[in-house]
Amino acid sequence: MKSMLQMSGRKVAGPAIALGLAVAMTAVPGTAVNAAPSSAQDNAILMSVGGSRVVNLGAKMSDVVIGNPEVVDVHVRSQNQLYLIAKKAGETTVFATAPNGKVLFSGTVRVGNNLTSIDDMLRLAMPGANIAVNKMNGMVLLTGTIQAPEDAAEAERLTQAFVGKETTVVSRLRMATPLQVMLQVKISEVAKDVGHKIGTNFSSLDTSGGKVLGSIGGGTRNFVTQSTTAAGQTWTFNNPSDGSYSLGGVARILGMDIAGALDLAESSGLATTLAQPNLTALSGETASFLAGGEYPYTVSNGTQGNSIEFKQYGVQLAFTPTVLADGRISLRVRPTVSSLDFTLNANVPALKSRTAETTVELGSGQAFMIAGLLNNETSNGINKVPGIGNLPILGSLFKSRQFQRSETELVIVVTPYLVKPMNASDVRLPTDGFRNANIGQGLLLQQGNDGISGKQGEMPRRAPGSPTPVTPGPQASAAAPVAKPGKPGKAAPGFSF
Repeated sequence: MKSMLQMSGRKVAGPAIALGLAVAMTAVPGTAVNAAPSSAQDNAILMSVGGSRVVNLGAKMSDVVIGNPEVVDVHVRSQNQLYLIAKKAGETTVFATAPNGKVLFSGTVRVGNNLTSIDDMLRLAMPGANIAVNKMNGMVLLTGTIQAPEDAAEAERLTQAFVGKETTVVSRLRMATPLQVMLQVKISEVAKDVGHKIGTNFSSLDTSGGKVLGSIGGGTRNFVTQSTTAAGQTWTFNNPSDGSYSLGGVARILGMDIAGALDLAESSGLATTLAQPNLTALSGETASFLAGGEYPYTVSNGTQGNSIEFKQYGVQLAFTPTVLADGRISLRVRPTVSSLDFTLNANVPALKSRTAETTVELGSGQAFMIAGLLNNETSNGINKVPGIGNLPILGSLFKSRQFQRSETELVIVVTPYLVKPMNASDVRLPTDGFRNANIGQGLLLQQGNDGISGKQGEMPRRAPGSPTPVTPGPQASAAAPVAKPGKPGKAAPGFSF
């Protein structure tokens, strides 16, 4: 858009224009700018809203052209001077020409908001924040609330640039609504055991009555019990305590009663453990979780005696989330899976644990695996008679072999989510609509319960004719909707009836 002002002699500036210019100049201080040829005008004229500038021309002008009169207004008092008055933020161009067409002034004018204080600058840069600026003892203190975590650093940077490096800026800004992070952890453990056992056991009793008595025996367990009765010698075989199979018998060899047992066992087991704890914590705070228990153990206190302390075991989780820019989450997480181990001592358990600790950065809803541990343990034990146990076929009667292999795989998957609080009226529980069946429903219809899962229960209502209660806060609704009886809602996770 162009605005052209034709000038001729002294009719350029009328009394009304001169009066308005005088008022404007007394209200807003101005500065003078000497006009120069267009080739020398490399820098734009910077102005603030409501400010003014005086442009002195080298000759008398006849025409003035403004690119955007909504940004800058031009007042003419004489043919050798221009008065530029900034109206609103923006950019435009101003030209002044002589009667012969020569360009006396050509320049770009940029108008910005008039930032006279730190408060105005922060209000313009962060319209959604509520920041108070306090100046004391040569430093600037920022207090109030912000919308996002990264706004605190940005406000401090802008303030430091405004006041200069010589002034110390201290930020004590807080989130208006602190961000919360829910952490979903899946801990999966699979344990597989495979075992083979082949063992021989012998026990003998010499009943020949000769001058020389003999004995043979050995094995991995007490497999037989011998007793003497009036009817003679009695042998009682004991089955293996681990549930394996055993083949036994008694024979007379060289005047001796020899009892033998062949133990045969093959075992395989598969155990799975799945834990899925969920935790919610504020940004920057630490949350912990324990699904397990505590076992006591004795601690010696020297001359003061012994004391009992407790050690935690089970599935433990501790994490500290920090919400970064663009909703990304810096997460420090420490999961621990521990269990009691009675292999070393049947009375005093040991603690077998697996722990991982790491810090990662990811977005809301993105999952990562922090541990994938595969543990493989193999043991192979052989008990035999030296020499005879090495014979190809006969040696198997004097040898016991036990093979055991254990494999354990542990996988931990972590998924953080950005969450916000919800209204209490929106909460639905599976038990909200639960009702016990009456006698008729129980006897005739064989019902154990009545109702609908997730149905919103009865809410308080205002009695007819009573005054309307005052809303307690700005977030409370003045007219809360009343739940319609019998209308089903969404059931919460877990179960339904």
